[in-house]
Amino acid sequence: MDNNVLSELTRITTAVSYIDSPQEQVEMIVNSVSQSIGVDVCSLYQTDSNNNLVLLASHGLDASQPITIPQGKGLVGRVVESKHTLNVCSAPDHPSYFFVPKSGEEKFHGFCATPLVDHGVVVGVLVVQTVAPQLLDKASEAFLETLSSHLAIIVRTIHISDGLDDDSLGISCVAGSPGIGMGSAIIVSSRSVEEVKTAYAENPQQEKQSLKHLVATLNQQIDSDKATISQKNMGNIDEIFFAMQMFLKDPMFINLVETFIDTGYNLPSSLKKAVGQLISVFNAMEDVYLKAKADDIRYLGNRLYNLWLDEGGVKNIDTSKPYVLVGKQIDISHISEYSGDNLVAIVTGEGSLLSHVSVIANALSVPAVMGLSDKRLPSAGNQLIVDGYAGRLFVDPGPMIISAYNELANKESSKNAIYDELKNQPATTLDGVAVKLFVNTGLLADLSPGIKHGADGVGLYRTEIPFLIRDSFPTEDEQVQVYQKVLEAYQGKPVYMRTLDVGGDKQLPYFPLGIEENPALGWRGIRFSLDNIQLLITQLRAMLRASVGHNELHVLIPMVSSTQELDEFRDCLSKVMQQLSAEGYAVEMPKIGVMIEVPAAISQLPFWENKIDFISVGTNDLSQYLLALDRNNSRVANRFDHVHPAVLHELYRIINTAKSYRIPVSICGEMSSDPVAVLLLLGMGVTKFSLGSSKLPKIKYLIRHVVKQQAEALLQKALEKDNVIEIRKLANDFIQKINLAETL
Repeated sequence: MDNNVLSELTRITTAVSYIDSPQEQVEMIVNSVSQSIGVDVCSLYQTDSNNNLVLLASHGLDASQPITIPQGKGLVGRVVESKHTLNVCSAPDHPSYFFVPKSGEEKFHGFCATPLVDHGVVVGVLVVQTVAPQLLDKASEAFLETLSSHLAIIVRTIHISDGLDDDSLGISCVAGSPGIGMGSAIIVSSRSVEEVKTAYAENPQQEKQSLKHLVATLNQQIDSDKATISQKNMGNIDEIFFAMQMFLKDPMFINLVETFIDTGYNLPSSLKKAVGQLISVFNAMEDVYLKAKADDIRYLGNRLYNLWLDEGGVKNIDTSKPYVLVGKQIDISHISEYSGDNLVAIVTGEGSLLSHVSVIANALSVPAVMGLSDKRLPSAGNQLIVDGYAGRLFVDPGPMIISAYNELANKESSKNAIYDELKNQPATTLDGVAVKLFVNTGLLADLSPGIKHGADGVGLYRTEIPFLIRDSFPTEDEQVQVYQKVLEAYQGKPVYMRTLDVGGDKQLPYFPLGIEENPALGWRGIRFSLDNIQLLITQLRAMLRASVGHNELHVLIPMVSSTQELDEFRDCLSKVMQQLSAEGYAVEMPKIGVMIEVPAAISQLPFWENKIDFISVGTNDLSQYLLALDRNNSRVANRFDHVHPAVLHELYRIINTAKSYRIPVSICGEMSSDPVAVLLLLGMGVTKFSLGSSKLPKIKYLIRHVVKQQAEALLQKALEKDNVIEIRKLANDFIQKINLAETL
């Protein structure tokens, strides 16, 4: 499929997401598809509770009267039964043809239909027809199949019996933690500092004393929350509490509040102004982790304000039945206090994917959605369905939606049970090829889920995150404490620690790096560290000290583009080893590797044979650099796909070069959690993947159900394709063929 059609695919799916009315959504879909691929008819059907097919919308057919095709009847019935696309030249001549009276379809001959499959269940069928007797071309067929995967999420929740009402798709939210949760809403009472009306104080010193008291009280509460979390074995999230307390000690924050007090404002008004100013600063940053810090600042500002009011908490709730914790802002204290077995989900008005509540929800395996306006927050007692996969919230849903989600929850439960059985099983292919699955992390809170899912180690520990969430450079001893916890958690397993990767758009709030015209190609990664050698020395000392007694430390160097950078790093590491040995530390030389992110590194691998012990391919950045595409830029993101032919061929080149020089390879980035990409990489000979902990069970299941030779054959076919749509179709057809589609 050419880029124009690929752009259309993205345009349609994006446009749908901005339409609130389901009726308008489906009408826009059929009209857009018809126009995009030049067909005379486009129709969208949904399966009802009896597996009949009900027409939701059509461009080209007369849909003025309800149209229902009985179960198993017609060409669309065959598509439902086979779960496979059907493309025929002349529908009226086909033995399965089923004529629908008064629809006007008798004049149409060319027919292509593809199923809408959600978690293995056909929820609808997308049909296109032409007057001329002709087969739909392969590119358009692939377009329909790709679009159908997006439509399945929409169609599965439309309530046929009530028509397409505005609530049938639920409320769109930010997906914070995956899963399905169903229960009664209980409301967290929490006030926002943003609601404060400007007021003044006559005694600034008294206001400052009140601020000091509030900060001390909140520190005590955080200590209490931390103890509760620890007692309930809710996972290791010490770093979140540490970050909050560090922020409360930050003179920048305290001084800013006191500055507003000195200008005459009372304490709440000063809090509001200081929090608002800092939020604006962090929201303006490009780095997603720094953007998330804005939510953390808002969170702490609100907690201080609620302490000033002496309010906040959960009132009159019944926790004996499944319940959903709901509030404009959910505090960690709320989660720690009300985290019993019946907490099934969390709904919050504020927060982001990287906010504290999201991290904790993931650590607890509790579904969560966020980003709701005040008007859309549920009320106490509302029955809720929280879809943490799609980012949807249903308030007092009808019986069909409840039934659909009960079925989905049961399927997810069955799937998770299958995955759980694999926890202690190796990721080995059917023909005996052993694969290692590591986790990516940067927060100590992420360690527990990785261990829970049976990770073989840490494939990427992002050491910059502790730097980004503090008010100053962490000391050597502070870094030692963090690194020791990671190594201890994965005792006896490899831990790959990446050296500080800041610079460019990852600005340290306490160390201005300046503004660059092109930060992606600027002062970042190893370039920044070598120019600030004192920071690199401190970090390497901390890593090596932490590794005493833990012999699985691997040091990973980011953004290497030249031999000179590698040599300078090795020289620095050698000097650090000498320092620590002289100081009496029994340190051992760690294994050294480079991140292959910069295309220039690919051709230099032969020169580095004796300088490195391994490589880790950072597929996110490498793909962006190869394609000259910023996947976070909304104007071009639709053109980004890491299985682009150019990316696959370069990866094949990297892996073959590494094999010839006996350099171990691991793959890091979103490709490691994409089943299509994993199959292709497995075909290339990759046996080490590093991915998010929540995606690990699915990928392990995939690997345990394929034969490496099958993956090799799939790869060879994919390398002959010149576009991502055909590559993905090829791989998805293979997944369907080996009966893994329902479980993945």
